[in-house]
Amino acid sequence: MTVYPELYLYIAGAWRKSKETLPVLNPADESVLGELPIASRSDLDDALDAAAAGHKVWSAMAPAKRAEIIIRASSIMRQRVEEIAYSLTLEHGKPLAQARLEVQRGCEFFEWDAGEAVRTYGRVIPSESGIRYMVLHQPIGPVAAFSPWNFPMSQPSRKIAGALAAGCSIILKAAEETPAGAMHIVRAFHDAGLPPGVLNLVFGVPSEISSYLIPQQQIRLVAFTGSTAVGKQLSEIAARHVKPVLMELGGHAPVIVCDDVDPVAAAQLSVLRKARNAGQVCTSPTRFFVHKDRYQAFVKAFVERAKTIVVGNGLAHSTEMGPVANHRRVEALDRLITDAADKGARVLAGGTRPQCRGYYFPLTVAADLPDDALAMSEEPFGPLALINPVDSLDDAIEKANSLPFGLAAYAFTHSARNVHLLSERIEAGNLSINTLEASVAETPFGGVKESGYGREGGMEGLHQYMSIKNVSHRIAF
Repeated sequence: MTVYPELYLYIAGAWRKSKETLPVLNPADESVLGELPIASRSDLDDALDAAAAGHKVWSAMAPAKRAEIIIRASSIMRQRVEEIAYSLTLEHGKPLAQARLEVQRGCEFFEWDAGEAVRTYGRVIPSESGIRYMVLHQPIGPVAAFSPWNFPMSQPSRKIAGALAAGCSIILKAAEETPAGAMHIVRAFHDAGLPPGVLNLVFGVPSEISSYLIPQQQIRLVAFTGSTAVGKQLSEIAARHVKPVLMELGGHAPVIVCDDVDPVAAAQLSVLRKARNAGQVCTSPTRFFVHKDRYQAFVKAFVERAKTIVVGNGLAHSTEMGPVANHRRVEALDRLITDAADKGARVLAGGTRPQCRGYYFPLTVAADLPDDALAMSEEPFGPLALINPVDSLDDAIEKANSLPFGLAAYAFTHSARNVHLLSERIEAGNLSINTLEASVAETPFGGVKESGYGREGGMEGLHQYMSIKNVSHRIAF
């Protein structure tokens, strides 16, 4: 029978416990799943020393050999997909089918980056006779990485895959609320024969871990996925020590529905994507700007489908949307919905948490929101969709760009002219047209404005973990 795993730290190739622990809760019924060990200062020092030693071994290994180990670990994870997915559903709440897809997605990151690891080419620059200029791409060094709770397996996978494929060692501080996903990754690499110290896993109070790790001389890069507020804090710490950062921060994704598409089909697709992960996705489609000629039909279809979404325990076969991950999300959703209603918005579906154990919240639809509604500027990070009419594409683009965020944006249109205007004018790191998939393993993913900088995925993501060295060589002197 599949059970929730016993939780450990992983440092220098070995599992370890600690005296201090935190409970891990099941959001479906608020029961305790396990006790999470919290890293001490001594544990962190050991992880830093291990990462420094591991980096020397790993960076000197042939890229093809590194790729072989990464592929082996990914194969192990694919073999364990049911065990890993079950753990994700228990600790996060997402439906088991979505958890399986997350495991597969994480494996895709490892497999693509492993394939790209052997192609981190430099170049030779043409020059005069007797001198040669060479550009080398080299592993930047040990990485301090911080992953969020909303995707316990695929988010750590992005960072571990990029760092290891580039030849770097890594200390991962995974989310305390959803630790099992990262543990399963580490266990697969341990079983695949990864050298000690190359991958280290710690848990603890986020601010304490980050403020201690980032300034240490062993750390050469900081990689973080999370809120804009925390990203700014970590960037400030890194800047004081002149360390580069890779920041994938918050968003508030707009969706533009043009007047040349079927509003019912667009609405039905949008509901399913909005319900994914209970809306706890930094790229979740949230602010819908629908052309006035398609608005009523879109709203009607969206509301009708939203009301049919089955909310329940992620282990139940019929569940389409699980609970939100913690009580903080419930409180935030309550606050945003109350504010919107007080300011004149129409709440057309959901809006009220059911009276039961667990952090359940229905897919909620609000329409005709004023610009000063908090939800229009504050990322809900939950199952809340906001729908407003617009007079034109220009109007929609202006509203889409009105916030300081620019992570993902979406549009539905069949017009080549509209596609051109959207591609040129939308301020986002990722624009998807007629699809609500924001990224795949082979494409770069990241934001602009206050949604961060740097990229994960694609060859651009791998290069984030590498430094550029210019070598000037005079043949004779």
